[in-house]
Amino acid sequence: MKDSTLQNGAFLLALVAVSAAFLFLLRPFYAAIFWAAALAVLFWPIHQSILARMPGRPSLASLASLLVCVLIAIIPIWLIALSVVQEIAQMYARYTQDGGSLSGQLREIGARTPPWMLEWLQRLGIDNMAGLQERAAQAAAQALQFVATQAVSIGQNTMQVLVTLAVMLYLLFFFFRDGERIVGLLERAIPMENAYIEGLAGRFTSVVKATIRGNLIVAMAQGGLGGVLFWAVGVPGAVLWGVVMTFLSLLPAVGAWLVWGPVAIWLLATGAIARGLVVIVVGALVIGVIDNLLRPILVGRETRMPDYLVLLSTLGGLAMFGLTGFVAGPMIAALFMAMWGFFISRRHPEPVALAGQDAAAPGPEPSGPPAR
Repeated sequence: MKDSTLQNGAFLLALVAVSAAFLFLLRPFYAAIFWAAALAVLFWPIHQSILARMPGRPSLASLASLLVCVLIAIIPIWLIALSVVQEIAQMYARYTQDGGSLSGQLREIGARTPPWMLEWLQRLGIDNMAGLQERAAQAAAQALQFVATQAVSIGQNTMQVLVTLAVMLYLLFFFFRDGERIVGLLERAIPMENAYIEGLAGRFTSVVKATIRGNLIVAMAQGGLGGVLFWAVGVPGAVLWGVVMTFLSLLPAVGAWLVWGPVAIWLLATGAIARGLVVIVVGALVIGVIDNLLRPILVGRETRMPDYLVLLSTLGGLAMFGLTGFVAGPMIAALFMAMWGFFISRRHPEPVALAGQDAAAPGPEPSGPPAR
């Protein structure tokens, strides 16, 4: 008995050590693995439809699904990223050359500011416009320098980005082809009841769909409309500001108004009253309403988390994982809630809900590739 216990303990210790070493080995490709799994979950219904039209040819069906994913998701994002980098370079060159410095731009704005706005600023206690302009120029220059530095850093790491993209597409092909078998092996390997495994798999699937298909599409709609609005009123860098609004729209209690609001004030301050009012009206009545219209349809009530938890998990995910944290952070928070929901349900069968949620079972029904 003692020998058997010792052998089992030694085997488990070796298993944990080898698994930890393997996970450490894969650390440079965590982002590629994560996004391959997320895209496999998101495009799994499309893959099943393609597979039904190609019976007995799983490799060809997986290749077709991969091409669909590239056309729908990868190429548009890549083109937008190239446009953003180009606009950042143009903006940095425009505002750092001798004839177009930020200080000069702000002095010109101050000279064109309508008298009624100057009187309004004086009532607020802002009398020293020159000092305010200099401080604004310094803050804008620092922000522009930071953005330009990040863009240059991304450009210098182009080879790393391409390698990560190639690994992600390579894994995505095999996730499409062997997804059900991989999930089956995981279900057999994880020492946990099948009900809990299926619940966690369902939670992972629902959060990925809600975050990418729901939150991201809503944010892209808001950012896209904001970019078109800026292009229509003649604001420079419309694509860049549209992308910024997209990212800000992903954060609860933040939103795209942090971009279009200051732009509207800038237009009003330079005497472009009509264009400033157009930005305010479209931003408040169109961009601001999209969230309330589309999010309940695309996300659904059963996958919603409290806004404060989404905000904290998204910011924490960004700090830990970079851009991947926009999805990884809320997913980890959702799995955390699911695990504690399982634990609570074993002690208290009655459903418990957090603020902003409906009382329901801790995990939704599994869907997509996790369910065999």
